[in-house]
Amino acid sequence: MKYALIAGLFTMALGAPVLANDYTILAPAAPGGGWDQTARTMQEVLRAEGISDSVQVQNVPGAGGTVGLAQFASSSAGKGDQLIVGGYVMVGAILTNQSPVSLADVTPIARLTGEYEAIVVPTASPIQTIEELVEMLKAEPGAVSWAGGSAGGADHIAVGLLANAAGVDPTAINYIAYSGGGEALAAILGNQVTAGISSLGEFKPQADAGTLRILAVTSEERVEGVDAPTLTEAGLDVVLQNWRMVAAAPGISAEDEAVIAADIETLATSAAWQEALVTKGWADTYLAGEEFRAQLAEDTATTEAILKDIGLVE
Repeated sequence: MKYALIAGLFTMALGAPVLANDYTILAPAAPGGGWDQTARTMQEVLRAEGISDSVQVQNVPGAGGTVGLAQFASSSAGKGDQLIVGGYVMVGAILTNQSPVSLADVTPIARLTGEYEAIVVPTASPIQTIEELVEMLKAEPGAVSWAGGSAGGADHIAVGLLANAAGVDPTAINYIAYSGGGEALAAILGNQVTAGISSLGEFKPQADAGTLRILAVTSEERVEGVDAPTLTEAGLDVVLQNWRMVAAAPGISAEDEAVIAADIETLATSAAWQEALVTKGWADTYLAGEEFRAQLAEDTATTEAILKDIGLVE
């Protein structure tokens, strides 16, 4: 037994594969946005719950996440310790930017969260209601500027759907895409744009602090703790939820994929993660495995149809 133990240790020393729970998570956006928040919350919970001893987060912004996605797909192939966060925004950006790399080039693990969009203005803005903003949009679409995330992402789609519902040509909207939530927020607070749109969680702290006014949300019903109507209440038939996911590297072994899937399930069901969801206003939309892959394929097809309707994809 003693010799067997020594032989086993010698084999490990020579580099025999040992499953480890240490990860690097790529957030394909600048700091401050939803993907960055998701990656860093994962980092905190993976550590706090003892799932991983070492978790690093890297930011690679650009083109709705497609720059980071391409880098991840090419540099992490076969590596079981590499993860990337993404979501609905990336689905649209891949189509809009005609990206040569898609989510088919990574290993989807699970959908983690869902969040509705919020339309905001600075509290000093003369615009008090969503109805007033829509009237401005109807009168002169190009004069109303919108700050949001990447072109073709959830923010852009939401504005296009709003315009369409209001009887305005979606191709006439003046949408200004920012690579990170922090940049978009600075533009809104600096009065560089008429209004802003992003996930509710990105704006709620500023709304609670009194620097932003939430005009409307894209939920089916009013969101608890948010003093703002839905777009449906305002007579606009628009409901949209932005979801976020985690994927692993392409070409990983079945064993590595199983370990990652188990770790993500442990994270998603942990007390620390559930507490974070409440704190950040994220909905628990956990969906894994083949069910998630099927939903991803369906969402991709639906998004392509929406983008064609609003003139972002031919």
